[in-house]
Amino acid sequence: MDSYIICTTPRTGSTLLCDLLASTNIAGKPDSFFMSDIDPTWAQQLGFPLGPELSAADYGAAYLKAAITAGKGETGIFGLRLMRKDLGGLSALIDAVIPRLRSDKDRLQAAFGKILYIHLTRQDKLAQAVSMIKAEQTGLWHVAPDGSELERLAPPKEPVYDFDKIARKTAELEQYDTAWRTWFAEQGLEPLHIDYESLSADPVEAVSGICKGLGLPEPSSGILKAGVAKLADATSQEWMRKYRRALDQRDALKTSPAVSQPH
Repeated sequence: MDSYIICTTPRTGSTLLCDLLASTNIAGKPDSFFMSDIDPTWAQQLGFPLGPELSAADYGAAYLKAAITAGKGETGIFGLRLMRKDLGGLSALIDAVIPRLRSDKDRLQAAFGKILYIHLTRQDKLAQAVSMIKAEQTGLWHVAPDGSELERLAPPKEPVYDFDKIARKTAELEQYDTAWRTWFAEQGLEPLHIDYESLSADPVEAVSGICKGLGLPEPSSGILKAGVAKLADATSQEWMRKYRRALDQRDALKTSPAVSQPH
C-alpha cells in the first residue's frame, strides 16, 4: 500500500486515530488536508498554493504535491483524513490535474497510489451528535490528556440543551454514514471498518489492524501516543438522558389510545 484514507464524519475519534498513527513514525502523518474550510494560516504553513495566478491544473498539482508531502511526514506512507462533505472537492481537484478518469476510485488511485480505505464511524450517534453540538456551542473542540486546550474555534460559551438541534444533528450524521457506505459500494471498495467505541477501548488493536493492512510492522503499545482526551462530561450525559426521556415521552404519546370525549 502507498497510502490510506480515513473516511469519516466529525466526532468519531478521528483526531485520536490520526495522532496514534503519526506516533508510530512509520504510518504517515494524516490530517484533513482537503477540507473546504481549511485554515489559511495552516495551509500556508504546509506550503499549499495561494492559487489566483495559477491555472486549475497547476493549482491542483501544487496542492496535491504539498498535501502528499505533509501527509507522509518522514515516512513512505501517505495518510489522509477525509470527511464525506469534502469528497467532491477532492475529486474535482484531482480531475483538474488528471482529467477524464471514470470514477472517484480511479482519481484517488491516480493521485495517491494503492490505497487502504478505512471507514471510521461511531455506533452511538446520539453521543456523537451531542459531542459535536457542544463543541460548536462552547468553541472547544479538543483538549490534551492533561486537560489543557488544544483547539478552540470560538470564545468560551456555556452550552445550551436543544432537543431539535440534537435530533437534526443525529439524522445528519446518520446520513453521512449512509453516504459513505453507498459510495464504497458504488466504487467497488471494501474498507477496513473501525468504530470509535473499539478505538477508544483498545487503540493498539485498531492501529495494529491498519498497519497490518498497509503491510507495516505492528506497533508496540509503548510507542503509541494519544494527543487528545475525551471531552464528554456530566453535561453530555445529562443531555443524552434528557433527549432519551423526551423521545420516550413522544413515543408514548403516539402509541397511547385516544381518550374518548364526553358527548
